[in-house]
Amino acid sequence: MEGYLALVLHAHLPYVRHPEYEDSLEENWLFEAITETYIPLFLMMEGLIEDGIDFRLTFSLTPTLASMLLDPLLQERYLKKLERTIELAEKEIARTASLPDFQPLARMYHRLFRQVHDAFVNRYEKNLVRGFERFAKTGKVEIISSAATHGYLPLLSVNEAAVRAQIGIGVEHYRRTFGQPPQGFWLPECGYYPGVDAILRQNGIRHTIVETHGVTRADHRPRFGVYAPIVCPSGVAVFGRDPDSSRQVWSSAVGYPGDFDYREFYRDIGHDLNLDYIRPYIHRDGIRIDTGIKYYRTTGKGSHKEPYVPEWAEQKAAAHARHFLAERIKQVQSLSSAMDRRPVVVAPYDAELFGHWWFEGPRWLDYLIRGIALDQSTIRLVTLSEYLDEYPVNQCATPAASSWGHDGFSQVWLNGENDWIYRHLQRGAERMEELIAAHSQATGLTLQALNQASRELLLAQSSDWAFMIASGTMREYATRRTKTHLKRLLQLGQQIDSGIIDEAALQNLEDQDNIFAGMSTAAAFASEGKVTRQEVAASDPASAGSG
Repeated sequence: MEGYLALVLHAHLPYVRHPEYEDSLEENWLFEAITETYIPLFLMMEGLIEDGIDFRLTFSLTPTLASMLLDPLLQERYLKKLERTIELAEKEIARTASLPDFQPLARMYHRLFRQVHDAFVNRYEKNLVRGFERFAKTGKVEIISSAATHGYLPLLSVNEAAVRAQIGIGVEHYRRTFGQPPQGFWLPECGYYPGVDAILRQNGIRHTIVETHGVTRADHRPRFGVYAPIVCPSGVAVFGRDPDSSRQVWSSAVGYPGDFDYREFYRDIGHDLNLDYIRPYIHRDGIRIDTGIKYYRTTGKGSHKEPYVPEWAEQKAAAHARHFLAERIKQVQSLSSAMDRRPVVVAPYDAELFGHWWFEGPRWLDYLIRGIALDQSTIRLVTLSEYLDEYPVNQCATPAASSWGHDGFSQVWLNGENDWIYRHLQRGAERMEELIAAHSQATGLTLQALNQASRELLLAQSSDWAFMIASGTMREYATRRTKTHLKRLLQLGQQIDSGIIDEAALQNLEDQDNIFAGMSTAAAFASEGKVTRQEVAASDPASAGSG
């Protein structure tokens, strides 16, 4: 064995929960991901375990996604949605009886949805977080934490309290969820700036991941590029994303998901079929939405699409897995002779790519993992913690400020479309610090209001809103969410300072924005506890490593 491959799946969705609506369009983001990504990946891993296939995967599970998966309201809403989808699939079997290109597909979807339903209700008892925990206990999966609401830390760092709160609450939520502290931490959008590692270290974090140039442009040239971690002065190990494995999956031009035999994401019967027929399965106001039933393959770059052929897609998934594995073997073989340790190829992807955007993604992953286990002996799958256990001493360097996304330096999250939000987020963090300082001994209703104010600020800080505004997708919703949470923060602050708190209104906010319920989130914004990189390194000089 000459080297390692570390597959990292970033499981994240923004916190979307609208008890005030019976049929929230945005909650469908979660429901689609459960049906198309999380449960298919779970079933894939169960199959590997049942067949005795050794593997390693790393998942980052963000607090926002975990909170939604644990929420009884969303669990019940998802189940109702899934049962309606099964009903639609049954109707599709009848409707396509005389359509030989489509009826096998209708039957395929019916089987898939029934399988997902059985897994959600019986195997995982509606609680997918416990499913993640079950896989972690096998030793084959490492789950790492992330920031509280996926705040983009480099741009929040104008106010250090905001970064400390995002990291500290994220780590504490992980500890409460899984009963132990995390070793790894996913920086939202791979957003790194020098100094954030010190706050990670203060919270007990051992390792994180940055974009390729975060490592290659470190203040000291990395001896092994991105194929071994570097260690910050704080002691946090930083792994860099491998560009080659990323390109083969992510690239819109040459990436596997764009193959013409794979399923076309953008053709769904929710938009194609007669409105009267499809009406019971779309939004109650008649707004057409995806149902998850898609009958066409990518076919080509134009608008014409041919019927989807699952057998062709299955063959392509197997072939692409073999190709990916062959490329990693060549990569590791070329690297190993030039290194004093086994190289590690770090391949992080959004988990929702697998199954949701790329329908065949879980099958590709299954073929890849089986091929690594059974068909070669050059590389082995590894978690980042396992790699550090084998190689605890690494080169010291500070990564460059960086992100993933267009151009790699925060442009997606700071541009002419969304730059207006940051002065308000900065003032919100300052306001939260002022409230904590002025009411440091608060108890009872005042403390409740402080905690809810901090939750509103955290929700406003989500990087997802800036992304949506910049991309033009759901811009109105993202703008409204940003403004609404900041407005609630300011209103609560006024009530706290006046000593007149509207208890009924507070209860209503707690019912709507109930993330981190039971946690003292306000305390995380206290000005005490600021830490510098030098202080962290000095407190644990041996952790920095050398060599």
